[in-house]
Amino acid sequence: MSDTTLDALVIGAGVAGLYQLDQLREQGLTVRAYDTASGVGGTWYWNRYPGAKFDSEAYIYQYLFDEDLYKGWSWSSRFPGQAEIEQWLNYVADTLDLRRDISFDTTIVRAVFDEDTHRWTVTTDSGDTIDTQYLVTCAGMLSAPMSDLFPGQQDFAGQIVHTARWPSEGVDLAGKRVGVIGNGATGIQVIQTIADQVDALTVFIRTPQYALPMKNPSYGPDDVAAYKARFDELRENLPHTFTGFEYDFTDAWDDLTPEQRRARLEADYENGSLKLWLASFAEIFSDEQVSEEVSEFVRAKMRARLRDPELCDLLIPSDYGFGTHRVPLESGYLEIYHRDNVKAVAVKDNPITEIVPEGIVLADGTRHDLDVIIMATGFDAGTGALTRIDIRGRDDRSLAEEWGRDIRTMMGLMVHGYPNLLTTGAPLAPSAALCNMTTCLQQQTEWISDAIGYLQAHGKSVIEPTQEGQDAWVAHHDELADANLISKTTSWYVGSNVPDKPRRVLSYTGGVGTYRDETIEAAEAGYKGFAIS
Repeated sequence: MSDTTLDALVIGAGVAGLYQLDQLREQGLTVRAYDTASGVGGTWYWNRYPGAKFDSEAYIYQYLFDEDLYKGWSWSSRFPGQAEIEQWLNYVADTLDLRRDISFDTTIVRAVFDEDTHRWTVTTDSGDTIDTQYLVTCAGMLSAPMSDLFPGQQDFAGQIVHTARWPSEGVDLAGKRVGVIGNGATGIQVIQTIADQVDALTVFIRTPQYALPMKNPSYGPDDVAAYKARFDELRENLPHTFTGFEYDFTDAWDDLTPEQRRARLEADYENGSLKLWLASFAEIFSDEQVSEEVSEFVRAKMRARLRDPELCDLLIPSDYGFGTHRVPLESGYLEIYHRDNVKAVAVKDNPITEIVPEGIVLADGTRHDLDVIIMATGFDAGTGALTRIDIRGRDDRSLAEEWGRDIRTMMGLMVHGYPNLLTTGAPLAPSAALCNMTTCLQQQTEWISDAIGYLQAHGKSVIEPTQEGQDAWVAHHDELADANLISKTTSWYVGSNVPDKPRRVLSYTGGVGTYRDETIEAAEAGYKGFAIS
């Protein structure tokens, strides 16, 4: 056991943590990052499952604070895979010389605020303690896997693995009977990748998804030069769009003729990206009639590929609107179900009840015998990374207990009652779900660095949201969310995938640019809504 004293402690060494560490170190603070993983990368360290890749264009999923850092890395394709993304984050860590201030293979298990010293005492899984003034969480919005879900998992005679904890040595699937639980963005990537490797593939489907085809061209030198030449444009544009992508909503539905609308939908669909979701018509999130028309456009595209009526019923959504769940990109995913060795099993009305040594058992008693079970069962999004740490604020209040009753934050950056606890990827900010993550995480870490710099420059030591400030933000967040069709659906966007999780739209739905303006305005007004001492 050892004791360490810091000015700032950063939890996580992924996209947010690396940049946060760099910024605070540049301010002259004594700062250290801690990560459970053995290397940098965060999400892109853990998610090594077959087919894992970007669905944000690579050239926008980058740091924009340093032109040389941006241009010093070249992507091989529009949507590269996990190995290349992990290499990029290692390039960042090496270029900025960050490793000397990162402790790997170390899990933060407890953090307690001392009201006398106004500092945090942080404990690791090995029993080491760290005394720090600022505790900055960059633990990820999708980093707490939902893995222990079914009775009998420990009794399975084969191998069971969650996609977010895929072994670095891989999993031998050749000639095996494989079951995949889950068909969200991750499940789709896995399913379309392994279907031709396994002897038999059984996919257990609870909620069908509106999936869009991905167009993923390889990049040659001219392509790389072209996107690098856009650095200034991207740096200026991305932080101000609705979702932090390069494209944005431009036309109102009612301003176009039916023919013009159709042409716009076709063009965005053919783009082979998330553009149909994030830049076609904003009304898909608020107008049920528009939502239905665009949803039917996507359904028709899917029906034309699936052909089989039974598969259409199983794989095409009908009870929620396009875009109100996370929209996955796919590469030949639908056609996988035409293969003789692939079987889709509906489990919405006939759910999985247990896992036995031989395989998976459904409510009607049907048993599916398997050698490998892959759990693409998602995460306790937004909250899980922090509620799995015992965080104690003023009066020994527990963040896990508070969020177990009601999920509240101040701009997704702090929580009332927890002074000097600064958060990224937390609920009630776009980074909780509805954003190109690097765009939002850069903005949040910069805000946090500026806030700490403000305190240092003014001889202050503590920042905390006021109760009134937090209440006002939650009310503003909820007003926007309640007008959004996302709030009417059942998905991880509202915490529905986690038993007993309080229902609230996790992500700020007012747009990335608007959120940025709100946080900057608060700071420029002397951190309005926050108490500084």
